[in-house]
Amino acid sequence: MARITAGITSSHIPALGAAIQTGKTGDDYWGPVFKGYEPIRQWIKRPGNTPDVVILVYNDHASAFDMNIIPTFAIGCAERFKPADEGWGPRPVPDVIGDPDLAWHIAQSLILDEFDMTIMNQMDVDHGCTVPLSMMFGEPKEWPCKVIPLPVNVVTYPPPSGNRCWMLGEAIKRAVESYEEDLKVHIWGTGGMSHQLQGPRAGLINEQFDTAFMNDITANPERLRKMPHIEYLRESGSEGIELVMWLIMRGALGEKAKELHRFYHIPASNTALGQLVLEPA
Repeated sequence: MARITAGITSSHIPALGAAIQTGKTGDDYWGPVFKGYEPIRQWIKRPGNTPDVVILVYNDHASAFDMNIIPTFAIGCAERFKPADEGWGPRPVPDVIGDPDLAWHIAQSLILDEFDMTIMNQMDVDHGCTVPLSMMFGEPKEWPCKVIPLPVNVVTYPPPSGNRCWMLGEAIKRAVESYEEDLKVHIWGTGGMSHQLQGPRAGLINEQFDTAFMNDITANPERLRKMPHIEYLRESGSEGIELVMWLIMRGALGEKAKELHRFYHIPASNTALGQLVLEPA
């Protein structure tokens, strides 16, 4: 059967993509960020670690969705997803190749498990999806695995609760494990960490909150499941709410998880950057 072999978290800062495209990955500012990702790049290349499929949880940034259509949870079931034009042309990265058979199986399982998924048979994917792929896999001619995009609304109020995200992760685990093909599946929770892009608190970064969140992803996820929206907003800024997407990843790993790797860096653009590699324990 298919099985989830690892969970990965990563910030999806758009400036990371720009740094790659402009050749700045080794300069004084961006060099430490890309050096910090090198251990996971090496880890993911090792035999047994490269996934067949990645379920990539991210939030759309007004590329596929706008104020006319705001799905709380969506799933990409198409064969191919092109990079979105976010105002300066599509990122020069490969198309994201989907796995329609597995995606439709997961969609059916989730809907019958009482999650109201929006099924996307056509969708462009923006930096929320493609930047994490670049950070893990570099600049290949094509991505080394199939990808099922799973957008989550954390842009327009109300976003889903942390507990609802955790429960979706649990349902994804059940869905994957009921698929008969033998596949190694990763689930990536992207976005975060603490940051605010506008208003009087623009530039807010809270290292103490971020560190506690990274600790509790493995040590005390129950606290994170119960954390109200207002605490995310108060402690990690208006865009820090993206961290609920990490709980989808964590819920899909099961009751216990083991941390294999951690990287945290501030600042990256005006954002705290966090990255974890976890495996089911």
